[in-house]
Parts: sequence; C-alpha cells; structure tokens
Amino acid sequence: MAQQQISLPAKLINGGIAGIVGVTCVFPVDLAKTRLQNQRGGQQVYRNMIDCLIKTVRSEGYFGMYRGAAVNLTLVTPEKAIKLAANDFFRHHLSKNEPRLTVLKEMLAGCGAGMCQVIITTPMEMLKIQLQDAGRLAAQQRKLMVLPTMKLAAAGTVLSCAYSMGPPTAARRASAVQIAQELLRTQGVQGLYKGLGATLMRSDGHCWLLGHPLLGGLLPLFAHLNRLGQPSEGENAPFYWCFVSGCAAGCAAAVAVNPCDVVKTRLQSLSKSTNEESYSGVVDCVRKILDREGPKALLKGASCRALVIAPLFGIAQVMYFIGVGEFLLGQSPYNLYST
Repeated sequence: MAQQQISLPAKLINGGIAGIVGVTCVFPVDLAKTRLQNQRGGQQVYRNMIDCLIKTVRSEGYFGMYRGAAVNLTLVTPEKAIKLAANDFFRHHLSKNEPRLTVLKEMLAGCGAGMCQVIITTPMEMLKIQLQDAGRLAAQQRKLMVLPTMKLAAAGTVLSCAYSMGPPTAARRASAVQIAQELLRTQGVQGLYKGLGATLMRSDGHCWLLGHPLLGGLLPLFAHLNRLGQPSEGENAPFYWCFVSGCAAGCAAAVAVNPCDVVKTRLQSLSKSTNEESYSGVVDCVRKILDREGPKALLKGASCRALVIAPLFGIAQVMYFIGVGEFLLGQSPYNLYST
C-alpha cells in the first residue's frame, strides 16, 4: 500500500485537542497520584485516591483538584511540536530510502523524540508537581498542629476537622510563574531540570512499550491489540475498539514505568515536610525508597497513573480515528495503518 502523506499541522491539531481534553478529564486523578507518591511511611495524610480527592475538595475547593493544570494546558502543543519535529528528523535519518522503518528503528526514532520532548516536559512536570503537592504539605502541617491537642480532646475539648483548619499557606497560593522565577533566581536554568534523568526514563519507557500515533508509527503493544479488531488488513478498527485498545495499552505502560515516575516525583518535589528525606539523584532516591519504605513504595500511585494514562492514550487514538485536524484543514482522514 502506498504511503500516505502525513500533515504536520493536522497532527498538531489532533495532538493539541487530545492533550487539552485528556488533561481536563483526568487531571484530578493525576493530582492524587502526585500526592500519594510523595507520602512517606509514617506520615500518611491520604489513605487512597478517593480519600485524597475528598480531602482536597474539602480543604481547597473544587478547583483545588486542578492545581497546576494551567501549566500542562499551556505547554501541551509546544510539547507535541517538539516531539513531532524530532521524530520526523530521526525517522528521516534512520530510513535511508527504505519504504518502511523496521520496528527497532521505529523504537529508536520514538525514543529520540522522547529525549527531545523532555526539553518541555521536565520544567512542566517540575512546576506542576510543586503546585499539586502544596496541598498535601499544608494538610500534613495542619495534621501535625492538631496532634498536640488530641489530649485535650480526650478531656472533653471539641476539635475542628483537621482538613478545614487554618488559612491557606503561602505555598498553596504560589503560582507557576513565581515558582519558576524563584528556581531561576536560586538555582539557575538547571533548577527547572531537576529529575531530568527519571523523566527521560519514563518518557522513553512509554515510547518503547506502546508508542504514540503522533510519532507516525505504532509500536507493538497498541498495534497488536488494535489489530485484533481490524475488519481487514490496512483498515482501521472500529471507533470503540480503537479507544479500548488505546486505554488497555496505556494502562499497561503506565504501570510498567510507574517506578520511574515515583522517582521523578520525589526528585522534583522541592518542599519537604517534617522528617522527609532529600535525594541527591536517581540512584540515591531508589536506594532510600527501598531501604526505608520497601519495594511496594515504587508502585505508589500506580492505579492513579493507569487511570490517567489509559484515557489520555485512548483519547489520542480517537482524535486520529475521527481526524479532527484533517477535517478542520479540509484534508482526507489519516489512516493509522498506512505507514
């Protein structure tokens, strides 16, 4: 089958819409994931995802669940543009006039694009995590303030709910711009790229495990699942099958690289509560987590992360299935399996 010409503007529109819709839908779950991953043993503020979201709404209001979402929404299109441009560059140099890249070269191109993508991804994650985790730190501080008064409660003193006490902290009011300015002032540009290695491992892990339609080639996990629903060779699977396959592939990949995401989150969290340790790098972080919290700690937030990545990847597949970008530009819909 002849290779179909791919429209970069249409791909950017599809990716941008998928990113905006996806982030809006799943951001509260992503916030819960960040807060659960940053909890250390013996300082548990939240029992699980639902408990985290309920306490967040009680103490910070409904929009408290969207702390840091503006950073993602602002940078989602530049992120896609860098990923696409880098992928096209690597694919061009790996093809050497071959009609179709091998799976290995597809993976290499995708991982190369992932390496370039972290130019945007790492600062975005850095700022997002500070905003997302501020509420957890504030709740933990209020909880510690309440503990000394528990004896009074036993004597008959009435206590207020720990999660509705006190005014918002300065950390909770800080904006992404203020955090970025402070990092640049105190640590320079490298301050925005803390946790770069862990971010790179997570991003490239996704490329290796499932790939992305934005990268022009589908890697084994999603392709295998979606192929089961194809009516015939070279045709797209039905709408619903495409979405379900994307969600299943995203879920599996999210859980597989969750340890990298835990390490990245810990490294990028600048504010620490009482008795929370600091880490000098990826190896030091992994060692301390294993020593003090055990292997299970590397899977903290895995269910939340699966609930985030699965619909995000499913929505991306749907955007390509529908061909919104191509429709807006008056082009023919892009067949995922024409490359």
